[in-house]
Amino acid sequence: MIRLTWVQPEDLVGHELRQAAEDGRDAGRIAERWHAEGGHDAPPRAGASEPGAQKLRPLAERLLDELDAMDSPLDEPTDLIAIIAACPGWPQPRPGHVASRDRVLGGWLGRSAGCVLGKPVEKLPREGVRELAEATGNWPIRGWFTAEGLPDEVAERWPWNRRSAVNSLAENIDGIPEDDDLNYALLALSVLERHGRGFTTDDVAKLWLDELPAGRTFTAERVAYRNLLAGVEPPETATYRNPFREWIGALIRADVYGWVNPGDPGTAAEYAWRDARLTHTANGVYGAMFVAAMCATALVATSVEEVVAAGLSVVPPRSRLHLAVRQAAEDAAREPDFERVLDLLHERHGGLHWVHTINNAALIAAALIHGGGDFTASIAGAVAAGWDTDSAGATVGSVVGALNGGVPGQWTMRDSLASSLTGFDGIGLEELARRTQEMMHP
Repeated sequence: MIRLTWVQPEDLVGHELRQAAEDGRDAGRIAERWHAEGGHDAPPRAGASEPGAQKLRPLAERLLDELDAMDSPLDEPTDLIAIIAACPGWPQPRPGHVASRDRVLGGWLGRSAGCVLGKPVEKLPREGVRELAEATGNWPIRGWFTAEGLPDEVAERWPWNRRSAVNSLAENIDGIPEDDDLNYALLALSVLERHGRGFTTDDVAKLWLDELPAGRTFTAERVAYRNLLAGVEPPETATYRNPFREWIGALIRADVYGWVNPGDPGTAAEYAWRDARLTHTANGVYGAMFVAAMCATALVATSVEEVVAAGLSVVPPRSRLHLAVRQAAEDAAREPDFERVLDLLHERHGGLHWVHTINNAALIAAALIHGGGDFTASIAGAVAAGWDTDSAGATVGSVVGALNGGVPGQWTMRDSLASSLTGFDGIGLEELARRTQEMMHP
């Protein structure tokens, strides 16, 4: 029997109960009913439950709907007008900025390098990432991970992400391997090329159904994909039985929306909102807007502080994401030892799932501020935390690569990006930078 992950009702209730605890809904009685029938809590890794759990499906469906009917008491709107109203420093439109080809290419190069650095250690905890690096003389992290010279006992204790390690270790990197963190950037470029700067959420949904294999979607994206196939329309695709709606998926889709709006973080955030609302709500949407605003600013800014401030300007100050990012940036500015910064991040956010938006966005801000524009130190810091290593590394790399107009030679790969998306397999980053620039202005 094929057990589909991230979509079965009996696999989602535990995650929805966890989401309820995070957003202030009192779901204690629902949790009691679920556990009394043998329902499980959210596992540390999202996926399928144990065999036989499908007998709980009718109950799970009822409880998911009951949980969905409960309103959160938190002031965290998803409507764009309400988000803008909640942000006193929302940036005014500033079209007309010109970004150099070097900076746009730097964003693509940086995103690719940070992603590939984090790929082989994705899903490993912080201590595992460090031990693998230390065992091969790569701590602090200053180069690609490698299995060469790695003691057997360390390899057994901390196995690589097998699906990723085949093309992301120093000894086997040959071009830029496929990854969802890169595929979504290609899809964002595609929706702009097909539908122009006035694209809609429906346009994004239709493009996904046309071009994105369902097996290349995960968590909130897979739930939204399922909802689309079941006839649910956006933005309900983000809310219907979707406990992952505040996880990191929308954040990793936002870079291109920033790159096509250089120096205009407000417009970049609006573009990211149109995309994010297909799959996410509240902090999940804010994470995408935060990154888009940073990427727009990184093309014209001179410091990481300016970039992070622009990102925060489009996030409601009363939200959990704003608080987490602000605290992380302050920690990074104050603490000389980045390991201490990571200690503080894990103390605050260790209870969140490793692919949640809030902890990873806070990490991204901390790595940027502490790295101070140093590309290697920045992506290394993002990966060293042991959360969503390839996603956090990709976003940090994107920002610093654009800010610097390139990446150090040690982080460049053969200019060929693998992808399962139509027309993109083998494409070069130089070509992607050119096409991105073409979409900057009407």
